Amino acid sequence: MTAIHFIGGEKGGVGKSVVARLLAQFCIDKDIPFAAFDADPSNGSLLRFYQNYCEAVDLSRFESADTIFTRAAEGNVRNVIVDLPAQSDRPLEQWMDASGIADLAAESGIPLVFWHVIDECKDSVRLLGALLARYGEKASYCIVKNLGRGKDFALFDSSPTKSEAERLHATILELPALHGPAMQKIDQLDGSFWSAVNSSAGEGLSRLDRQRVRVWLYRIYERFSSMPHLA
Repeated sequence: MTAIHFIGGEKGGVGKSVVARLLAQFCIDKDIPFAAFDADPSNGSLLRFYQNYCEAVDLSRFESADTIFTRAAEGNVRNVIVDLPAQSDRPLEQWMDASGIADLAAESGIPLVFWHVIDECKDSVRLLGALLARYGEKASYCIVKNLGRGKDFALFDSSPTKSEAERLHATILELPALHGPAMQKIDQLDGSFWSAVNSSAGEGLSRLDRQRVRVWLYRIYERFSSMPHLA
């Protein structure tokens, strides 16, 4: 069964593309067949770091967006990963609504999984609430508390939105922060996380930097391995 994973959060700067890159690397390292799409027309981070595994998609053009569902329906990959840019809810909703994607996915046995990456701000909770209201039980959800973008998630933890997410059986996952200078060096390399942990490819990273990345990936992979519709 192929699942479509939409990696979003609607806000800029919450770490959506880092999560998408981690999912791609997880699939590579675990030999899980996958396809990846980058929907950001101006700053395609997933396409930049995983160009051999990823292609661009334009959500504002239905014929382009259709490629997402077509790849999933072919059934030769386990996961289809879609890296959504900020403020992409409207074109995504228009495509899904006009095409009846949720109903078609249900008929085809294709799970839709919305990953919503949040920081500690109120807007993240509000935008999550809108997502849950829009798709309800037609989709599955993974809420990612990005500890690299915030430490205090009390607003979310005490919100009715969290209660609604739990009612919908959402997975709530904490994403540990990577040491800031190490992440900056990885981004300067324009390479995958694999390249960061290999001495031959991770030029610019110290031995301890590479070790920190290995430990970070291991801890995240432990969380990913328990995710439904992923491993």
